[in-house]
Amino acid sequence: MKITIIAALFCLWGFSSFAQSSYSIKGTVADSVANTKLINTTITVVNAKDSILRAFAWADVNGGFAINNLQKGKYLLMVTYPGYADYVERFNLDSAHTQRDFGRVNMILKSRLLAEVIVKAKAAAVKIKGDTTEFNAKAFVVQPNATVEDLLKELPGIQVDKDGKITAQGETVTKVLVDGEEFFGDDPTLVTKNLRADMVDKVQLYDKKSDQAAFTGIDDGKTTKTINIKLKADKKNGEFGKVDANEGTNNYYEDQLQFNKFKEKQKFALYGTLANDGKTGLGFQDSNNLGVNNNNVQFVDGGIQITGNNNDALDSFSGYYDGKGIPVARSGGVHYDDKFDNDNQTINTNYKIGSIDVSGLTSTVSQQTLPTGNVNTTSNENFNDYAFRQKLDAVYTLKLDTTSDLKITADGTFKHFSVNNDYNTVTKSDSALINSDKRDVINHGDQQIFDATAFYTKKFKKKGRTLSWSLGESYNNNTTAGYLHSQLYNYTPGTTPPDSTITNQYETSKTTSSLLKSNITYSEPLTTKASLLFNYGLSINNSTINVQTYDETLPGIYNQLNDTLSNNYKFNQLSNQVGIIYNYQYKKATLNFGTKVSDVAFKQIDEMNGSVLNRNFLNWAPQAMFLYKFSQFRAFKISYNGNNVEPSIQQIQPVTINTDPLNITTGNPLLKPAFSNSVNMFYNSYQVLSGQEFYIFGNFSNTYDAIVNNTAYNAATGVNTTSYRNLSGEAPYNYNVYTSAGRKISPIDVQIGIRANTSASVSYSYIDDELDMGRSHTYSGQLYISKYVQKKIDFYISAGPSYTFSTMSLQPLTNNNAAGFNSNGYFNLYLPLKFQLGSDVDYTYNAATQAFSAQHLTKLNGYIAKTFLKDDKLKISLSANDLLNQNLNFTRGISGNTTTQTNTTGIRRFFMLSVTWDFTKFGTAK
Repeated sequence: MKITIIAALFCLWGFSSFAQSSYSIKGTVADSVANTKLINTTITVVNAKDSILRAFAWADVNGGFAINNLQKGKYLLMVTYPGYADYVERFNLDSAHTQRDFGRVNMILKSRLLAEVIVKAKAAAVKIKGDTTEFNAKAFVVQPNATVEDLLKELPGIQVDKDGKITAQGETVTKVLVDGEEFFGDDPTLVTKNLRADMVDKVQLYDKKSDQAAFTGIDDGKTTKTINIKLKADKKNGEFGKVDANEGTNNYYEDQLQFNKFKEKQKFALYGTLANDGKTGLGFQDSNNLGVNNNNVQFVDGGIQITGNNNDALDSFSGYYDGKGIPVARSGGVHYDDKFDNDNQTINTNYKIGSIDVSGLTSTVSQQTLPTGNVNTTSNENFNDYAFRQKLDAVYTLKLDTTSDLKITADGTFKHFSVNNDYNTVTKSDSALINSDKRDVINHGDQQIFDATAFYTKKFKKKGRTLSWSLGESYNNNTTAGYLHSQLYNYTPGTTPPDSTITNQYETSKTTSSLLKSNITYSEPLTTKASLLFNYGLSINNSTINVQTYDETLPGIYNQLNDTLSNNYKFNQLSNQVGIIYNYQYKKATLNFGTKVSDVAFKQIDEMNGSVLNRNFLNWAPQAMFLYKFSQFRAFKISYNGNNVEPSIQQIQPVTINTDPLNITTGNPLLKPAFSNSVNMFYNSYQVLSGQEFYIFGNFSNTYDAIVNNTAYNAATGVNTTSYRNLSGEAPYNYNVYTSAGRKISPIDVQIGIRANTSASVSYSYIDDELDMGRSHTYSGQLYISKYVQKKIDFYISAGPSYTFSTMSLQPLTNNNAAGFNSNGYFNLYLPLKFQLGSDVDYTYNAATQAFSAQHLTKLNGYIAKTFLKDDKLKISLSANDLLNQNLNFTRGISGNTTTQTNTTGIRRFFMLSVTWDFTKFGTAK
C-alpha cells in the first residue's frame, strides 16, 4: 500500500514537471558473471549534493529500466537487488547531456564481494580487489607539477599532514612502494615528495603482511599499512626532477636537488639537501636521523642488549634532530633498482650520506622526590654537537625455480660524532643552597657496522607446506675518546668558603661485537584451515667492552689509571631456541597461539680482576592472536605477547659512570631477567562512500621482577649514586587507549572528527632503600576538520585539551597535576593569476604546577607564492618562519622519582625567498 502511494505521488510530481523538463536515463541490469537479467531490480535517483530522493523505478522482465521527466542537475544512480552488492554511479544532466544511457549495469553477488567490488564514482575512481583498495589516478585532478603527496590528499580515506605523514583508514602508512619495489628504503616521503602525480596510473592501499606470513600463507596478524604507486607505462621512460634554492634573512638558507631517470624496469634517482633552517632531509622520516640504530646488538629472544651510543661514560650524539637548537644539515642519496633475466633476478640498492651540526642552549628545571622532602635542581647546558654518517645497502633476489627463492641483504655503515658541551648546575633544598657544579665534556667517536643476511624459501607440492632458512652475520665496532672537566662546590651551613672537588679525566671506550644468527622455520598444514609452524634458532655472540679512565697528573697529562672508573668486560653467549605456533584460519577469522623457548648461556668475564660469572636462563616467549575481518574496511584484533627483558650492558657492567658528578651510576652484575606481559587490541571501521571512519587502539603491559633504580642520596653533598636491582612483590604497568572517529560532510565536502586518548603508568624506584611509587594519568581529546579542493583551498585544524595527574608515594602532598592545550593547523589558498598563499600554526600550553611555571608556545609560519611558465614549472615564493619569534622548544616529563621541565632555544624568526624549477622529459624506451 505504501509503495502504491509513493508511486502515485511520483507520477503526480512527474506530470507537473513535464512541461519544464525533458531529461531521462535508461539502462539494463544483469548478473556480472551468469549474465542473468535481474527482474524487479530497484533503480533510485538521488541528488548528489544532499541525497534527496528524486525518482525510482523497477527493472522490467528484460532487466531494462527507464526514468523520464528528470530535471537538470547532478545525481547519484543507485541500483539494488537482494543478495547483490549495491551499485552507485554519479552522473550529470544538462543541456549538453539530456539523456544518459548507462548501458549494461553489472551486479556482483555479495558472496563475491571480497574478490572484487567495484564502486563507480568519479569515473571508476575506487576499486576494491580482495584486500586491496585501488584508486584510479585519472579520476582525481591535481595541479600541474603536483607531487604524489598532493594526489594522496585527494583520495578518500587518506590524510597527509604538513610534515608529509600519511594516515590511511585510521592507521599510519609506514611504507610506500613504487611498482612494488622499495624506493630509497622505508621513508614514505622520499616517494611522495620526489615523484610527480602525473606519472601515476594507480594507487594501491593494503595491509602488507610480514615476509614470513606472505611466504607461509599463515597469517600472523603482523601487517604494515602500505601504499604502492603504480606508474603509467609512458612514464616509466624519462627524466624528471626539481631544483629548489632558498635564501633568507639572518643568514638562513635551504637548497635542494632531485633527479630521477627511469627506463623500463630500471630506476635511478639521487637527491641532495643543504640547509640551516631546520630542514634536514626531504621528509619527516628521512635524514632527521643521521645516526644509526642505538641497539647495536640484540640477541634472539633473550640475552643481553648492547647499546652503542651509551657504552662510553661521556656524552655522545646520535645525529637525531628534534627541533632543539640550530642545525646545519647536509644530506644526499643515490638509488638504483632493476629487474632482469625475465624478472628472475632483482637488485635494489641505496647509498646515503649526511652530516649535521647542532648548537644551542638548554635550560632544565627538575624536582627530585626524597623521603625527607623535595630537592630542586636548575641546569643550563650549552651544546655543540656534530654527526656524520654514510650507509650503503643492497638487496638481491634470485628465483631459483618455481618453488624456491633466495634473498641476500647486506649493508654497511660508518659514523663519526663529536660533542663539546658545558653545564652549569645549582641544587637547592627549599631555599638552602646544597651544591653547584660547572663541567665541560669534550668527546668524539667512530662506529662501523656491517650486516649480511641470506634468506632461502622453499614451497612443497602440498599447499601450505613450506621451509625457510635465514643465516645472518652482524659486526659492530664502536670507539670513543674524550675529556671531562668538573668543579663541584658543596655548601655546608657555617662553612666558608665551600668545599670544592675538581675532576679532570680522559676516557677511552671500545665496544666490539660479532653476532652469528641462524633460524629454520617449517610449516605443516593439518587441514585446509589449520596448520603448525615450527622453528629452531641458533645465535652465537662474542662481544668486548673496554672502558679506560685516566686522571690528570700534570696539566694536559693524563696517565694515572682510575681503577674505579675503568673496566674491561667480555661476553660469550650461546642461545638455542625452539618454537611451535598453531594457526587456524577460516573465512574472516584467524587464531594462532604458541610459544618459543630459548636456552641462553653466557659467560661474563671481568678482565680487570679476573672474575668469571657463568649464568644460564630459560626464556619463554608465549604468544596468542585473534583477528576477525568483518570486511575489507572493518576488523578487530587482540594479541598477547610475553617476553623476557634482559638487563642492558650499562645496568650489569661493574663500572662507575661519573659523566655527571652529581648523578653517579654503577652496574650490578647479579641482575636477573625480568618478564613482561603485553596485550594489544584494535578495532577499525571505514566506509568509502561516506568517508566515515572509527578507530580504537589499546595496549596494556606489566613487568615482573622489573629492573629499577636503587638510588642513595647524600644529603650533605647533594650527590645521587644509582645502581640497579630487581623489584619483588610489585609489577610496574602502563596502558594507553586511543580513539578516533570522523566522517565526511557531503554537502560542504569537509572531513570532521574527534580523537580521544587516555594513558597511565605506574613505576617504582628505591630511594635510600625506601620504595617510591610514581603514578601518572593523562587524558586528552581533540576535534579536527579538514578540506581539500583542487586549485582552490586545502586546510586542516585540530585542537583540544589535556590533563595530567601525577603523584609520588614518598611525598603524596606534592601536587604536579597540570592542565594543557594543544592546537595545530594549516591552510593553502589558490588565487587568480597563479598566486598562492598559506600558513601553518602550532600552539602548546602547559599549566603551572607546584614545581614548574606555565609554558606557552605559538609557532606561526606563512608564505605567498606565484607560478610561471607552461605547466607552472617555475615557482617563486616568499615565506616567513616563526612570525611571533618564539625561538623555543620545551618538554615536561617524569622519570623515576624526578619530574623535569626542559626549555631549548630553536631557530629564530626569518624571511626566505625561494625559487623552484621542475623539469620533465618523458619518451619511449629504445
